[in-house]
Amino acid sequence: MSPKHHHHHTERHFMASDVVRDLVIGMADGLTVPFALAAGLSGAAVASRVVVVAGVAEIAAGAIAMGLGGYLAARGDADHYDAERRRELREVRELAREEENEIVQIFAQYGLTRDACKPVLEHFHNDHEAWVDFMMRYELGLEKPQPGRALRSALTIGGAYIVGGLVPLLPYMLIDGLQPALHLSVICTLIALAIFGAAKARFTGISMLRGALQTVFVGGLASAAAFFLARWISA
Repeated sequence: MSPKHHHHHTERHFMASDVVRDLVIGMADGLTVPFALAAGLSGAAVASRVVVVAGVAEIAAGAIAMGLGGYLAARGDADHYDAERRRELREVRELAREEENEIVQIFAQYGLTRDACKPVLEHFHNDHEAWVDFMMRYELGLEKPQPGRALRSALTIGGAYIVGGLVPLLPYMLIDGLQPALHLSVICTLIALAIFGAAKARFTGISMLRGALQTVFVGGLASAAAFFLARWISA
């Protein structure tokens, strides 16, 4: 008899979805908002130094605001999870029969009867923490937040905003002429938007070309609107 060959199946799943989401939020706004501001000021024909000062101020304010928003959102998720977990723990102790029925209903969706669920129910009666973990995930659809998630979210979003914001602003820092700086800023930012859109599409599962075009379109539209509005007002 030929020896059996055992093939080990390894599933690779992307586990840093929260980090990617924070990077997307920070980078998307960082590339578009300072870009639109610089283009708008250029349309008003101000000095390059004014664009730089206003841009740096906006990047600082935007990074702080976005980071704080990310912190509060993550902190709110953690507080909500803790409150729901306390409620579920109280219910499995005081309303065990009702909670059992909820477990049976969950497994019934997969074709299991109450008799088939008996070993699970018996285990949960001996381990309330596991019971609550199960209910949090499969009844409420809540995952336990990672420790330190709020601070990491704030730093990731704020940092991504700063990096993205510097892309359209650097040409104004390096070039004295307003129009050459604007032209280089447009080129650099659109390239950065295309790369960012393609990278984001890589994680979301859509076409990289489609993701790049979508991001370039949104960023270009925002900056063009700001540019022509500022030029119209200052005319």
